[in-house]
Amino acid sequence: MKDGFMRYERQDDPVLEPFDRIGTYSCFHAHLDDKARQEQASRCMNCGVPYCQSGVMLGGMFAGCPLGNLCPEWNALIARGLWDEAADRLLLTSSFPEFTGRVCPALCEKACTNGLHGDAVTVRENELAVIEKAFAGGHIKACPPIERTGKTVAVIGSGPSGLACAQMLCRYGHSVTVYEREDRPGGLLMYGIPNMKLEKDIVMRRIHLMEEEGVVFKCDTEVGKDVSAEKIISGYDAVVLACGSTVPRDIKAEGRDARGIWFAVDFLKAATKGLLGNKTSGSKHMDAKYRNVVIIGGGDTGNDCVGTVIRQGCKGVIQLEMMPKPPEQRTASNPWPEWPKVLKTDYGQQESIAVFGRDPRLYQKTVKRFIADDAGKLKAVETVSLSFANGKPEEIAGSEQIVPADIVLIAAGFVGAETTVTSAFGVELTKRGAVMTDAGRYSTNVPKVFTAGDMHRGQSLVVWAIREGRDCAAEVDEFLMRSGS
Repeated sequence: MKDGFMRYERQDDPVLEPFDRIGTYSCFHAHLDDKARQEQASRCMNCGVPYCQSGVMLGGMFAGCPLGNLCPEWNALIARGLWDEAADRLLLTSSFPEFTGRVCPALCEKACTNGLHGDAVTVRENELAVIEKAFAGGHIKACPPIERTGKTVAVIGSGPSGLACAQMLCRYGHSVTVYEREDRPGGLLMYGIPNMKLEKDIVMRRIHLMEEEGVVFKCDTEVGKDVSAEKIISGYDAVVLACGSTVPRDIKAEGRDARGIWFAVDFLKAATKGLLGNKTSGSKHMDAKYRNVVIIGGGDTGNDCVGTVIRQGCKGVIQLEMMPKPPEQRTASNPWPEWPKVLKTDYGQQESIAVFGRDPRLYQKTVKRFIADDAGKLKAVETVSLSFANGKPEEIAGSEQIVPADIVLIAAGFVGAETTVTSAFGVELTKRGAVMTDAGRYSTNVPKVFTAGDMHRGQSLVVWAIREGRDCAAEVDEFLMRSGS
């Protein structure tokens, strides 16, 4: 069927209402049945120029899938009920559809031709349906290489780029060991993304599959501290640094030393560790129950913090965003198929509206001062409104307000890789704190040391980390096989 886009309206997966989901950290999305999903897949137009899979720069932003997923091809297979064939086609380009099908912002859909004058195809949900049906039906099995090359690779970091790189290198036939400083593998998939967005048994399902394929995971091991970089370099034929961009951007304001100010990444990690039963995670200390919470940052991480503190039973929550409120519709200067710079109300904000009667986001606001009590504990913040009349944020005199705050969570992004690993390996860095390589390459200035993911390109998306991991693996494989036996 090639006219599904004329026959069927877009139908998204059902979602639990906010009050029905905030009492649990479980996933709150249900799934369409097979017939409805096949109808949704049939809405794909099989375009002559499928921007959904194009992966090109438009207007300074990336349009379409960075992985080059063959969306029209596997949508057509879904529409015909050929689920296993659709999974095979999807897995040609994607390492972990079970992750991107849950947490990717769906660049493919934003570039869908149907979205030019109507509603885009449900590409991300179709992707998730394909991979989950493949897992449930036993179609997804471990794929160990037929023979090994005798080459060894150490991958430092087990986030999405490290996992993708390790998976591909293992399938090329190399012996791969992944080093992870946390108690569980997965990086931000495990501890940076809340369980309600990505349940941790989904992450571990993939980890166990990779172990069956021959990848070795060494957790609770921080390279540069527990094991030296020199030992890693001398012990392996190649090394991949995939530790992410994990240095959080701080807020330098008066009173910053008050107790109760935490980085969002530490808060979300503690929340997940507490959920998983880690008794030494600090999860009880970092608990928002009965507390007023101020979140600095209006992005996805800030939204995840909103959803988490509501589940913990916070007294109230606001989210400060420096930038102006985006428009609700595309502007003339932001045409399809560019990424739409429009207002998005995500699950955390939806829950705040339901629980507290308002969107938590306050636009063109920032913190001017943190206010502590006599014991040094945070009790309020002073905010100030911002003007962008000259293109740069300027404080508006007289706009200061005092806001009660028992907890402040800083979700203002990240500024580069941690120096523990970069200094230990002696790799050169860019001005933004990422590991430097030549354009389009993954090898560093240190012989046989490579890099991938956010550590290489800066803070980005899971789908980009996977793309980087796969491309880095190809370059490492070329290096290993070229270097001879």
